[in-house]
Amino acid sequence: MAEKTIPLLPCRTIQPVTDFYAALGFEVTFLQKSPNPFAVVERGDIVLQFFGMRMYEPSESYSTCYVLTDDVDGLYEAFRTGLKSAYGKVQSRGIPRLGPLKDMSYGVRQFLMTDPGGNCIRVGQPISEDLRHRPAPQETFARALHNAALFADSKEDLAGAAKIIDRVLGLEDEQPTPAQLVRLLVMRGDVAGRLGDEMTVASALARAAAVRLTDEERESVRDDLARLNDLAGQSSPTHA
Repeated sequence: MAEKTIPLLPCRTIQPVTDFYAALGFEVTFLQKSPNPFAVVERGDIVLQFFGMRMYEPSESYSTCYVLTDDVDGLYEAFRTGLKSAYGKVQSRGIPRLGPLKDMSYGVRQFLMTDPGGNCIRVGQPISEDLRHRPAPQETFARALHNAALFADSKEDLAGAAKIIDRVLGLEDEQPTPAQLVRLLVMRGDVAGRLGDEMTVASALARAAAVRLTDEERESVRDDLARLNDLAGQSSPTHA
């Protein structure tokens, strides 16, 4: 027997959702406007179904699903390219949005994407045979990065992530390495943007961009620097 699970996700109206997924390279294989709004989108073996709810509030959605892939970098870049082509930019805050691509502490490289219906689509690729949560590192800044990433991108507790980062950045008796500092500042800017704190976004990104890195350090924070460029492109002109 061969079984397949297909997520059935809510949205307020169907059209913005199908337009969004079409921009990502999905094909709309079924569309029903009445009596009950319903749509199916497909991209390779990824199949998502959506139903309309007139009183539904996307910003309050808890709907989510996980997509496993063997090429998360390729899919992420394809989604970025599609969104930039369709909308002129890659939105990293608000709804819809595309989150950062990063290696998680539980053996998965992943990104989170929120569609116009408020549904969080988690896309990941295993990079380890051990998918259990790794214990938090003992070193101060590595531990902060570990915990802040879990708060921001797994638990989606943005205020908690901001608190963790602000605490370690305020330490006077310990200093992070340049690579750690860039990662902390980019994450802080990302979290601030999602919280609507534009002043902190501008401050964190400016500090991150000013950090001097060796070629080896720059390669180690390649994902973070890509995120820095995305966030910088979306900063409010009044704070740029």
